[in-house]
Amino acid sequence: MELQGICHKMHADLANHSVTEQNTQKAHVEYSFILDQSQINLPFTLGQELEIEWTGQIFCVSCGAKTPKSYSQGHCFKCFKTKASCDMCIMKPETCHYHLGTCREDEFAQNVCFQPHIVYLANSSALKVGITRITHMPTRWLDQGATQALPIMRVGSRRLSGQLEIMFGEQVADKTDWRKLLKGEAEPLDLVEVREQLVEEFAPKIQRIRDEFSQNLQFDEGIELLENEQMREFVYPVEQYPEKIKSHNLDKTPTIRGVLQGIKGQYLILDTGVINIRKYTGYEIIIRT
Repeated sequence: MELQGICHKMHADLANHSVTEQNTQKAHVEYSFILDQSQINLPFTLGQELEIEWTGQIFCVSCGAKTPKSYSQGHCFKCFKTKASCDMCIMKPETCHYHLGTCREDEFAQNVCFQPHIVYLANSSALKVGITRITHMPTRWLDQGATQALPIMRVGSRRLSGQLEIMFGEQVADKTDWRKLLKGEAEPLDLVEVREQLVEEFAPKIQRIRDEFSQNLQFDEGIELLENEQMREFVYPVEQYPEKIKSHNLDKTPTIRGVLQGIKGQYLILDTGVINIRKYTGYEIIIRT
């Protein structure tokens, strides 16, 4: 089989939901490949040999123009410099500057920055804190390869969620170690207990942040503690984890081959190395099985 098109990050979904004895929601993760904006079933299965070839062409995922280099995961330089979705505040939400009147796109801010966000705890390579729009659960956790996740707060804006993430970051990491992620499953954690400890420890700071954002009468940026949320657990389709991590790079080696041993986060785990599919958003690729 051979498929060709513009690569996008894989779509992850959940199947086989169940509730464990610890009252935890557990589900298996299923993946679909995205080529040319169309979702297709993965053209390969675990244990199957596959080949991925980059044709040498990159197309901007925003305007469609051909570009010699990809910026901010699939954009041409012009869109990278002008689109709000490529601004620094997307990576660092606490730096959102809409309230200063300098946002690149007002419509983007209304549709993204001032939508309900979740502050969550997750266990990918280890304990971490993160944020996501409420509509991006559980996608955000699956893209990060989290085996456990627990929403702990619901807030009214991206900047507010970023402030809380920075605050919790004093005690909890906000990054995932991708190498540890791909070497095996993280040790299980009691995220409910961690939530209780963090909320108690940071109560004064949470109140100060709540007071600061309550002064904004234009948007409802309140903080809601999610005390009754259940922990989620995710099982990824992995037959074998690599003992040593070797990363494939299409820019240096346009054609890669290997036997598929697993899929976790946005990574394909091959017996010849791992490849981050999301990294090559906008690249025109050919998949052969």
